[in-house]
Amino acid sequence: MKLLFDENLSPRLPAVLADFYPGSAHVHGCGLGNADDSAIWQYAKDNHFTIVSKDSDFQERGVLHGQPPKFIWLRAAAAQAGVELFR
Repeated sequence: MKLLFDENLSPRLPAVLADFYPGSAHVHGCGLGNADDSAIWQYAKDNHFTIVSKDSDFQERGVLHGQPPKFIWLRAAAAQAGVELFR
């Protein structure tokens, strides 16, 4: 599974998690740093990524449009767990 980390998460995550999730990326590394949610959604869909974000916007988009792409919503307690959550 390739993860696409939203701009509200550390751009270091793809490198830190490369052993577990090879091919993962951060939106800044894909030229999507200031892109709107629909552009990120389409990029993830076209390139077979699972979106990871702390925002509920992608969860709402998933309800409206279905999958792909898949989405992992980090809520407050999960976000505090940091990298350990993904290992």
